[in-house]
Amino acid sequence: MSEQLSRTERILGAGAMARLRRSRVAVFGAGGVGGFVIEALSRSGIGALDIIDSDTVALSNLNRQIIATRSTVGRLKVDAFAERIADIDPEVCVRTYPVFYLPDSEEAALFNFKDYDYVVDAIDTVAAKIDIILRAQEAGVPVISSMGCGNRIDPGKLAIMDLSKTSMDPLARTMRRELKKRGVAHVKVLCSSESPLRPVAEGPADGQLSGSADERPKRMAPGSTAFVPASAGLMIAAEVVRELSGIANV
Repeated sequence: MSEQLSRTERILGAGAMARLRRSRVAVFGAGGVGGFVIEALSRSGIGALDIIDSDTVALSNLNRQIIATRSTVGRLKVDAFAERIADIDPEVCVRTYPVFYLPDSEEAALFNFKDYDYVVDAIDTVAAKIDIILRAQEAGVPVISSMGCGNRIDPGKLAIMDLSKTSMDPLARTMRRELKKRGVAHVKVLCSSESPLRPVAEGPADGQLSGSADERPKRMAPGSTAFVPASAGLMIAAEVVRELSGIANV
């Protein structure tokens, strides 16, 4: 038992820790939700992480994203995370992809989903979310997808559930409709039952805030807090660890 992971091993056991160390997880999106997934997995003994995100750290990320500090503003999130993980646990194998994932793109062809033991979708582009879910299910790989966390203030309303059970979430409603067209009725998601709040102040578009690639659609950024995306990311990471370690089936 390594001292670094000894407290986790006391709960999970040596066999579970060995299974985590053999696992590779892909995290699509390194923002408010995905960043906390990455952080928690890198502290839990996961052996390999693929991080996919095209964005650079912006000042507007400082209110909620764990990778965002004054010293990382302007840097690619994937690069900042690679350094952070190496400082947390240098035994984690990290592959970074500073790309904007879209279906049928050259970037999408970079990923063989059969390489993964688990896939986390923490992006906000519907077409990409659908494609990630379809590719993961086709490869027989567990996948969990984050629904909307913006314009919400109550982390107590977050829960992991089947997409068919979601409510009060416009993104989940769209995902249900689009996945049904493709013959998918069930997928595990992180969703809030809190009705989205109406923003009380105008703001610049997402692309202007994040410094993202030109191909990203421009839209008004939702409001956000420090605690809802973080809580969502930690809940997703916990689910991944529970399943990969085998304790979810005990």
